[in-house]
This record gives sequence, structure tokens and C-alpha cells, in this order.
Amino acid sequence: MRVKICGITQPQQGKAIADFGATALGFICVSTSPRYVTANQIRAVVEQLANQIDSIGVFANTSIAGISQTVADAGLTGVQLHGDESPEFCQQLREHLPKVEIIKALRIRAAADLDKATVYSLSVDTLLLDAYHPQQLGGTGKTLDWKMLQQFQPSCPWFLAGGLTPDNILEALSQVSPSGIDLSSGVESAPGDKDLDKVAKLFEKLRLNYEL
Repeated sequence: MRVKICGITQPQQGKAIADFGATALGFICVSTSPRYVTANQIRAVVEQLANQIDSIGVFANTSIAGISQTVADAGLTGVQLHGDESPEFCQQLREHLPKVEIIKALRIRAAADLDKATVYSLSVDTLLLDAYHPQQLGGTGKTLDWKMLQQFQPSCPWFLAGGLTPDNILEALSQVSPSGIDLSSGVESAPGDKDLDKVAKLFEKLRLNYEL
């Protein structure tokens, strides 16, 4: 199972989280976010990581040219689209960056929203399901209705996100079977400042119950 810790802002925390066993680190490339980092800041983290760790930039309604520039400057291996990007846009980006993983985040409010996943799964490599919030794109701490996702089986891999913490992760995974999990606010002491004790607790629980 993939474990992605998102909203990394500090190189030493990124390195420590990778050493705990994270398979992916997420970097917020949306300037209005309190977790925003520049391409140079991302590269400062990425250069410390082993090659097998995925580095994923999170974008929202950014142009293909803008995304591609950041991917090149920061050394990203993946792009997560967290805005209003259409399936057509996702497909174009995938063709433009064929060696980069394309992830589409979908904010789920009701079961009907899961229908979008079927459409997007044809245009991206991976899906990410997050909790809906009317103003915020992510990192809200709100959880999804996990029971609603029990029958969710898209044609591509997918991450479960939305309010996951070391305290509720086992409950979530007892109800849902994602390809990976994505945590941000649930392992923080403040936006962008990761609590390494919480990260350690997360991996301790996962290793006792799952094969990472």
C-alpha cells in the first residue's frame, strides 16, 4: 500500500518522513495555500530523497505550461490536480508529461460524485478521493463517508484522503480498500509543520496491520 504524506514544507521533515517509510511526499504548488512551497523549496527536499520515493506536486487550475515548468524545476515524479480540471485537460497533460504520474483529486460530497471517478479513470494514472469543503481544496481535516466507498472499485489505482489520522486510519482501512492513503493535516502540529511523533505513530500502526 502506498503512503503519501502531503504538505511537506521543510527538508528535514521530508527526509525524516521518507525514512519512516512513506512511499510518496506531496508538495503544495498552490500559492494561496498555507502549505505552499516554491519549486526551489521542493527541490531542496527532493535532492535528499532516495530514488524510490515519489515526489508529487499538487496544483489547482494551473496551465499545462506552468505545471510542466514546475515539474522540471522541482524534479517532481507526479502531478496531483486538485482544481476543476476536466478529463480532457488531464488527458492532454498526460500526453505532455508521459513519464510523470497524473493524479486527479475528486472532492466527494455524495455517492453521485463517484460517477466522476469512472470518467476520470480513463484520463489519469491514479485517483484521489478527498472530503468536500465549499472553500478549501484540501487539508481540511474532514473525513469522507467511508461506508459510501465500500463498493468503490475504479479501473485505476486510488488514494483515500480526507481527515485521516493515526487514530482513525485502522478504522478507515477496515471499511475501505484503497491502493494508497494520503495524510496531511492529520499528522501536523500546524499547517505545513509535520508532527514527527504522529507520523511515527501512523507507521507503527500500519506496520502492525498491513504490509507496506
